[in-house]
Amino acid sequence: MASLRVLLLGVRRQLQLPARCPALRPFASGANFEYIITEKKGKNTNVGLIRLNRPKALNALCDGLMKELNQALETFEEDPTVGAIVLTGGDKAFAAGADIKEMQSRTFQDCYSSKFLSHWDHLTRVKKPVIAAVNGYALGGGCELAMMCDIIYAGEKAQFGQPEILLGTIPGAGGTQRLTRAVGKSLAMEMVLTGDRISAQDAKQAGLVSKIFPVETLVEEAIQCAEKIASNSKIIAAMAKESVNAAFEMTLTEGNKLEKKLFYSTFATDDRREGMAAFVEKRKASFKDH
Repeated sequence: MASLRVLLLGVRRQLQLPARCPALRPFASGANFEYIITEKKGKNTNVGLIRLNRPKALNALCDGLMKELNQALETFEEDPTVGAIVLTGGDKAFAAGADIKEMQSRTFQDCYSSKFLSHWDHLTRVKKPVIAAVNGYALGGGCELAMMCDIIYAGEKAQFGQPEILLGTIPGAGGTQRLTRAVGKSLAMEMVLTGDRISAQDAKQAGLVSKIFPVETLVEEAIQCAEKIASNSKIIAAMAKESVNAAFEMTLTEGNKLEKKLFYSTFATDDRREGMAAFVEKRKASFKDH
C-alpha cells in the first residue's frame, strides 16, 4: 500500500503540471494531433493504430485527449480499408488515469448537468474490433479505457488498477461494472476498495487480459492480431462483436435469441456465401464486406 501511495503522489504531481489541455488542433483525416499519434499499419495497411502521446503526464486522459481519441476512432470507423484498430500508449504508461487537475474544481451540479465523462463511452460504440496494447500503468481511467476495448494484450510489466478510492472518489467510466464482469466480484471489490494494483500475470489469470508479451514486441503482436481480424469480413466481424458484447447485457436466453438472429442475418450477405463456397472449393475466401 505504501508503494502505491508513493506512485500516486508521483502521478498526481505529473498530472498537475499542465493547468489545462491546450485547445484542439483542427481535425482532418491524417492530421497531426496534440495528444495522440495515428497511422495505418499492417502488410495491407488495414489496421488503424492510435497511440496516446502525452508522456510527461503519463498519458493522463484530459478532455482534449479524449476528444482527439474519439475523432480518430470515427475516422478509422468510416475508413473502408480499416478492419480493426489497436489502441496503445507508451512503454511506461498506457494511461495513468484521468487528468486530476481538470477534475479538481468540479462540482456535483457541474458533473451532473454536463454529463461529465459520458463522451468516454464513444469507444464502446465503435463497430470495428479494438485491441488495447497495454504497457506500463493502466490505472483509473486508463484501466477503464482498456476495458472498453474488445481484446486486451499486456506487456510483461503492465499494471492494472482502480485507485480512485485513494483520491476520495470512485471509478466513473465503468470501472466498477466492467472490472467486476471481467474478474469477478471478490477481486474487483478488493481492487476498488483498496486501490491496489495487479500485475499483467495476475490480470491474465483473472481473465482481464488474454495474452502477455515482452514490452518491445507487444504493439507488433497486437497489430498482427488486428491484421488477422481485418482479413475477415468487416460486416460479419461487427455482428460477431455485437453478439459477444450482448452476453454482458442479456440473460442467456435473450443472448441466444440475439445470436440466432445475427447468425440468420449472415445468410443475407455475399460474404457468407463466399466464405462457405471457398471452404467447399478448398480455396481462400475473398471477402468484399457485402
